[in-house]
Amino acid sequence: MPKVRYKPSLEQIQGTLYDVVFKLSPQGEPIITKRPDMSNVEWSKAQTAQRSRFKQANEYAKAAMADPDVCAVYQELAAKKHKQPYRVAFSDYFKGNDLLAKH
Repeated sequence: MPKVRYKPSLEQIQGTLYDVVFKLSPQGEPIITKRPDMSNVEWSKAQTAQRSRFKQANEYAKAAMADPDVCAVYQELAAKKHKQPYRVAFSDYFKGNDLLAKH
């Protein structure tokens, strides 16, 4: 669902509306594109493996946030890195830092 902020005129819009994607460039300029059709894409073995690793990292991060002790560790690390605890846990999975196994 697109997010729209109204002031005197349309200030910002981002998200997807039907087949149109609204987003901002790194410089803050609006970008409007057609939604890509990925229905006929055949993923390579490497892409499938990477998607599987992302799924596992997501599951690890969710489990880490559900454990109060591990979540506290990630909140402390996140505060130092100015990031969200979930994202720190997600990247830790790829680095092999499994705090759930040590807990």
